[in-house]
Amino acid sequence: MLGELAIKNFAIIDDLRISFSNGLSVLTGETGAGKSIIIEAVNLLLGGRASTDLVRTGEKQAELEAFFPIEPDSSAAKIMRAYDLDPFEGLMIRRIIAVNGRHRIFVNSRQSTIQFLKQVTRNLASISSQHAHQGLLNEENHLDILDTFAGTHTLRNTVQELYGELLPLLKNIYELKAGIEKAIEDNEFIRYQIDEIESAQLKPDEDEALETERNRLKNGTEIYESLNSAMDEIYSKDGSVLERLGKIRADFEKHGVVDKALSRMAETLSRSMLELEDFNHELRRHCDTVDLNPDILEETEVRLDFIQKLKRKYGGHSATLDAVFKKYKELKSTLSGTENMAGQIEQMEEKAEVLSAEIGRKAIELSGQRQKAALELATLAEGELKSLEMENTRFRISVTQVKKETKPEDPQKELFFDPLASPLLTVNGMKIFQNGIDRVSFLMAPNLGEQPRPLSRIASGGELSRVVLALKAILTETEPVGTLVFDEVDSGIGGRTADKVGMKLKLLSEKYQLLCITHLTQIARYGTHHYRIEKKVINNRTSTVITPLKETGDRIREIARMMGGSNISQATLDHAAEMLE
Repeated sequence: MLGELAIKNFAIIDDLRISFSNGLSVLTGETGAGKSIIIEAVNLLLGGRASTDLVRTGEKQAELEAFFPIEPDSSAAKIMRAYDLDPFEGLMIRRIIAVNGRHRIFVNSRQSTIQFLKQVTRNLASISSQHAHQGLLNEENHLDILDTFAGTHTLRNTVQELYGELLPLLKNIYELKAGIEKAIEDNEFIRYQIDEIESAQLKPDEDEALETERNRLKNGTEIYESLNSAMDEIYSKDGSVLERLGKIRADFEKHGVVDKALSRMAETLSRSMLELEDFNHELRRHCDTVDLNPDILEETEVRLDFIQKLKRKYGGHSATLDAVFKKYKELKSTLSGTENMAGQIEQMEEKAEVLSAEIGRKAIELSGQRQKAALELATLAEGELKSLEMENTRFRISVTQVKKETKPEDPQKELFFDPLASPLLTVNGMKIFQNGIDRVSFLMAPNLGEQPRPLSRIASGGELSRVVLALKAILTETEPVGTLVFDEVDSGIGGRTADKVGMKLKLLSEKYQLLCITHLTQIARYGTHHYRIEKKVINNRTSTVITPLKETGDRIREIARMMGGSNISQATLDHAAEMLE
């Protein structure tokens, strides 16, 4: 149950803290006093969507807190243990709504996420507000309600998982089939490109090596003459470098007898002359490699020109040899992929058939459980509605299937824009949707002699609020929650009907904690606890104030206010006291 609620700087609420207990807690007050704001705060603490507009004017952030005592064997306790939170400490939720959009969530002082908040509070509290009433008019929500009652969420999740696996597979099959014909046509050209690159017998960095060779060949004569000139200077001509160095060495050796330093210098000079002779041999060897044949230069330029054309053709924007090699690999991969495409399609179709058969079986099983549950839920709903002054109401739940058209105009287009109509996503001629094969609609006939019709076409505000209450009373038995919050439960009703609704809420409060906002004395009279909500001007600012009415006299005056407005007579007070007896 909800043990405590604290609200600060939220809408017109300055600073508010209140404790709740078991039973039926009614919240009353003038229109606009801030009753629904309190419900909105609870909704945010259960994981509702936050808006910066809710921060009190002039403040940087709003702060909301809620404390829930946790039963040790509850689903919330299991979730808390899984996240290393101690359920014996209870669940303390704190949510900060900041003007700058940097909202934060804390669970037991640990920063958390909206996903975890929704998960851990799922069975702690449930809110029925005007949104729930309007949501009941939307038939898309009827399937969820029926599945909640039937307890078929596990089977439904299985269908969803199979659907999520099968649909992309079907799209891939279509895309492969659509592309295979064009791919086959392209293969001939791809093979030509591969052959052209392969026949070139390219080598890594060959273009750079050829550029170097071409430059060398172009300057062959000059290089040859330069090498010969160097050899003449070093070795061949009279007075060569080696000859002059030999004379110097001989002179140093002669005087080295008396000057040891010259002897060492002579040895150094000998080593240098040996290195110079080696260098001269290297010059000669390199000179022998210089090719002065113009035919070789022409062959080099032809090869280089051919490689440049391949680079422009296959090298993309970079026009490099590496890009040509990369393109070659891509072409080979494309060709290989196309050749394997037929085999891939066959394998994928086999898998799709297996998944299709499985989803078909599960969808039929799910539909059977829904149809059985629909009869049970309709019967229970009629019983609940009878207790809420709708004695002659007939409530029906329609569970139908959508038939598959025999000849769609464009089956491939239908696969994408209505993928559920794919031939592989049908069973027994019925379309399989993400949640199964069923379309669910709640129908009602409020009066004798009428045929049941969709709620959206016939239900008044008062009837709709009672249908919501009836379904909530039934569903809490299937998926129990600790706290039920009702806003607008008295919409469109009054008199004896309102009294019956109040009795129903009182009965529910024997099993669950109930918080109920009401404008009707017939409902407020049944409250185990009563809270008055009002607006007050404090320091030139309007603020919402909530006051627990613990004394009988305070409750009598609030009931009297609800009955007679600002002018409360003794007769009104007496009537209010009588209602509370």
